Amino acid sequence: MTTARRLQRVINARNTSDGDGVKIRRIAGRDVLAQLDPFLLLDEMHSQDGADYMGGFPSHPHRGFETITYMLDGAMRHRDHLGNEGVVSSGGIQWMTAGAGVIHSEMPEQTDGLLHGFQLWLNLPASKKMTPAAYQEFDRTQIPVVKLEDDSRITVIAGTVTTPNGTVTGPVADIVTAPTYLDLQLAAGAQVQFPIDDTHTALLLVYSGATAELTDGQLGIYSHGDHVVIEASGSGARALLLAGSPLREPIVQHGPFVMNTEAEIEQAIQDYSAGCLLA
Repeated sequence: MTTARRLQRVINARNTSDGDGVKIRRIAGRDVLAQLDPFLLLDEMHSQDGADYMGGFPSHPHRGFETITYMLDGAMRHRDHLGNEGVVSSGGIQWMTAGAGVIHSEMPEQTDGLLHGFQLWLNLPASKKMTPAAYQEFDRTQIPVVKLEDDSRITVIAGTVTTPNGTVTGPVADIVTAPTYLDLQLAAGAQVQFPIDDTHTALLLVYSGATAELTDGQLGIYSHGDHVVIEASGSGARALLLAGSPLREPIVQHGPFVMNTEAEIEQAIQDYSAGCLLA
């Protein structure tokens, strides 16, 4: 017998700003970390006004987790202290494992026009928090899109989608929390079903339109079960489906550092202050 997951909790995104005044919608909070595990934070940038985003995210550090930048429109240039540089453009994704430490900047590549994208923070287990920094980067041509009969589309960034023609797998690989990351574009009234490991956390962020249970700017947290059913409303829906294996480890966060103990946070602060974040 299969068990459909039920919507357990709804979180409303809140308007805030980060970096050099970039306006964002954010899903986060210490009160929900246990339910989001292994995910930590999800930000959406969406504006046609350059004043809302041109300040970008100047040089800042990370340690102990992964950041996933997914751009729908516009572009973001990444530079880090290790000499890595690249541009995440429309339809592309950068999966950065900060691990032991990265100091980087993320700056918009345009002065005006639509900028729309997401940044997801994904935790690392204690055994991997001090791993060397690494990147996986893919442009839109490398990310498969599954087209359904009703004109719905599923962009498969990580994880798999099974269709009558076979299984489609996203390009992101070798992530310890075995994440699923799907961008759903659902036609009015469309219904889709996805198998999800019963032990995994399952989340759905609606960022345009609505489903039968969630509307624009709401994140749904689902109960345990072996699959999730999503039905778009009469206006259709755009949404991110996220799933991953929870770590069930202590989380101590101080700004851009996410570790397991206060002592590790203090060490990260000392390392950054001393200019040796990778130590």
